[in-house]
Parts: sequence; C-alpha cells; structure tokens
Amino acid sequence: MKLVLIPCPISENTASDVLTADISKYVLLCKHYLVENIRTARRFISELKLGINIDELTFAILDKDSTKSEISSFISAHKQEEFIGVLSEAGCPGIADPGALAVSIAQEINIEVIPLVGPSSILLALMGSGFSGQNFTFHGYLPIDKDLKAKKLNLLAREVEKTGFTHLFIETPFRNNGMLEDIINNSPANLLICIACDVTSPSGFIKTKSAQTWKNELPDLHKRPCIFLLGQ
Repeated sequence: MKLVLIPCPISENTASDVLTADISKYVLLCKHYLVENIRTARRFISELKLGINIDELTFAILDKDSTKSEISSFISAHKQEEFIGVLSEAGCPGIADPGALAVSIAQEINIEVIPLVGPSSILLALMGSGFSGQNFTFHGYLPIDKDLKAKKLNLLAREVEKTGFTHLFIETPFRNNGMLEDIINNSPANLLICIACDVTSPSGFIKTKSAQTWKNELPDLHKRPCIFLLGQ
C-alpha cells in the first residue's frame, strides 16, 4: 500500500493552471480516500473530468476532530489496496492540515508516502514576500483575545528585528481587516509586512510594504483568504 498526498487548488477555477499531470494519474489509481470534506473532494475529482464513477469511491473524514484510532482503522481496512489518497480542503495535505495525522500513521507502520507537487499558499506567500526563506515559522492562528494578540505581535516584531527570521500566520477571512489593523498598531512603523491575498487567483496579490505604508493604503481583505508575513 502507498499513501498518496494529493494537492487541490487554493483558488476557484485554477486547476488547469496549478495542478500537475501526476495528480490526474494518481486520482485514477486511488479508489479510497481520506478527505477533509467529502463534498469538496467529490467535486474536485469530478471537475478533473477523468471519467471516474464517484459513487464507486470510498471516502472517510480526516479533519481536526479525527482520532488516530479512526484513521488507523480506515487504513487497516484497506491495507490490501495499492493506494489510499489523502485530499485536503485546499492546498497540500499535511501542510498546516489534518492530513499530517494520516502521514504519521503511515510512517509508523512503514507504508510508503507519496507527496505530489501542488499549490501551497504558505510556500507561495513566502516565495513572493522577499523575506528569508531560510529561517521561518508558520504560527497558524494568533490568539483571539486582543491583549494576547497584541503581546504576540509585539514579540514577533522583536524577533524579526533580532533574528531576521520570517513569521507567517493567518486569520479567519472575515476578520482579516481587523488583523491588519492589529498588526499595524502593534508594530514599528518601519517593520515590513507582506500580505498574500487570494494566492493563485486572478484577483490575488502578494505585496510587501512597511507598516506605515500599509496604514496609509489599507486594502479591503474582508472574506478574502490571506496569509500575513512579518520579515526583513
């Protein structure tokens, strides 16, 4: 058995631009899937137009609430199969994604893992930022509490100044405008901030500016998927 990590587009209607031929090859081979969202997974496979009968495929949920026991049981039940596919809601399975649990189990029981090349908003944001790609940390979500968030942002700003390391994080899209204001209000005016918004979408952008410049040119990020980066 082999566990295949299958990337999905991170923006709508971009599959033909961002997915490699290997993805179609392995989707044709996989009959059983661990997926973050069954509806999204079925739609993704259908949109590849490979002539697959979706109703003949097996899907099991692999999300933030999945347990090791549940995923181990699914893998064990299909251990005679040649491939099991792992599909994220968007982007690359296992990168800031529940797919890491399936990979961890596969490594424990000596199942070969095949990660396929595909879009990762984290890596694309880092590539387009101009910041250090040698030393960086992805923090996921920052604290919701305003005071705790301010303390974290102050700490990250000092870390950037002290080490030159890059720090990346995200926010729920409908809170993005508030997040940018919090970053600006808790950062030195000359701190460089990169916003990677709607990455790979025709309407997307990756821009790096100082906190002061962003303060004077606030973009509307409401409900647009973004990654925020602090760096040098």
